[in-house]
This record gives sequence, C-alpha cells and structure tokens, in this order.
Amino acid sequence: MAKVTILDIQQFHDHDVLEEFYVNTLQDHLETRHKDIALPHKHNFYLSVLFTKGTGIHEVDFTSYAVKPGALFFLNPGQTHHWDLSEDTEGFIFFHTQEFYDLHYINNSLNSFPFFYSMHHPSCVYLNEKAFIKTSMLFEMILEESISQDMLEKQAIISMIDLVYIQGTRTYYTQQKPSTTENRNSYYIKFRKLEDLIEQSYALEKSPSAYAKTLNMSAKHLNRITQGVVGKTASDVILERVMLEAKKELILQRDSFAQIALSLGYDDYAYFSRLFKKKTGETPSNFIKRYKRVN
Repeated sequence: MAKVTILDIQQFHDHDVLEEFYVNTLQDHLETRHKDIALPHKHNFYLSVLFTKGTGIHEVDFTSYAVKPGALFFLNPGQTHHWDLSEDTEGFIFFHTQEFYDLHYINNSLNSFPFFYSMHHPSCVYLNEKAFIKTSMLFEMILEESISQDMLEKQAIISMIDLVYIQGTRTYYTQQKPSTTENRNSYYIKFRKLEDLIEQSYALEKSPSAYAKTLNMSAKHLNRITQGVVGKTASDVILERVMLEAKKELILQRDSFAQIALSLGYDDYAYFSRLFKKKTGETPSNFIKRYKRVN
C-alpha cells in the first residue's frame, strides 16, 4: 500500500497569482488535480469545499460524513481525508496557507472559527437552503475574482474567504447549540490550551491529572471543561489524539505495529492493540485491511 500523501499548495499552481491560495470547481479539481489520489492523504494548508451536487462519503480523520448538496467542509493542515463520490458530484474548493491568512488578517485568527479550533469539533456543517445559496455565490465569486485580473482582486478574494468562514461558523453554532456563554469563552480558551499541551506531549503523557497540574487546576475542573466544550472526559480527549496518530501511522506503514505502539508511549504492544480496539472498534490489523481495499 502506498504511503499517505502530504500535499503542498505549490503542487496545485501553474501561475503566479496568489501563490499561497488555490480555487477551482470541484469537478475540474477532481479531474485534473486529484484523479490519482485514492488513499487517505494530508495537506499543509487550510482547505474548504462546498458540495452543490452529488452524493457519497467524505472521511476526515477517520470520521465519515455524508456528502450531499449543502455539505460544507473545513480541514486543518495535517488532517487526513479521502472521499468516495458519485460521478455527478459538483461543487467548489479553495485552500490557502496559514501565512496567507495571517498576512491579510492581522486582527483575526483562524482558531477563532470553531471548525479550525479543535480536532474534536466536526469538520462539516450542513447548510440550510438560504445559507447554501449565499455560500454558493461566495464560492462562485471567489473563483471569478481569481481569473478576472480586475483591480483589487486579492482584497476581494480575501474578504469573501472570511465571509465563507463566518457563514460556516453561524451554521456550526446553530447546529451545535453550545450550552452556555461560559463554554464559548473562558472554557474554550482553557480547552485550547489543553489541546496545545496534548499536542506537545501525548506520546509521553496520558494522565489528565498531569495536564490539569500544568494548567493550574484540579483534574475535576479539567473534566468539567472538556465535558462542557466537547462532551468528553479529559482522558478521552487525550486518548483520541493518541488513537488518531496511531491510525495515521498505520496508514503510513513506516513502522511495525509494535514500533508504532512504542513511539506512542506503549511498551506493551498487546495492551496497545486492546486499547486501540476498545477505542476504535477494530484491531490495528483490521483497520489496515480496510484501507488496503481503498487502493
């Protein structure tokens, strides 16, 4: 099985306009830029895709979402994804680097949008009819501006990208219905700090109490925060990050199962295998077999 591809935004450019940004119809993208990619792969950029026609499955970090008109996806750099789409699939796609956004949005942060905020937040929102029409127009206008060479095209594109993110955020909060204002403010800030710590240490540290101590709070309060933000215990948040990395490494197949377990902090591969099955519902071997069938 081939290794997971890590795509760079420069692979998609054949011109010098907006080098750290790419936009296309989904039909043309699938035919010209994506046709040889069947297995799960990653990007080093932020990606947004709107489906306007067709059906199928889009899997992001091994979570499957239904594809249908009005399905709007947002992916962070490093997330693994692949899809199985009907032949009549249509839509739009754009992506950009972190630097592209930060350069033009000095006072904004991509992390302020919920779909870019946490790996535990859904990567997809399903737009209602009104939002679907509005968002489709934004994608069309972004595409038109990219080929128009009109005055201030870059500024126009950048402004419309933010409008897409704003529309996605409004739909996200309508569908997710956060329980309290506190969860959306101070709890979210603390949860983000926890995720940053986990990202740095998940291979070595699995104890919620250790993370709570670093954050100057009790383990009980840390659980209150994780439950309030994503409805999961702190232990689940930590282990889900570990299991996500395990899945990515299994797909890459750079090491044996035992070596992957060791790299994630588990000396006992048999224990790691049991834990993997408990958390994912299948053994590492069965997981690999399922993705071999994709190729």
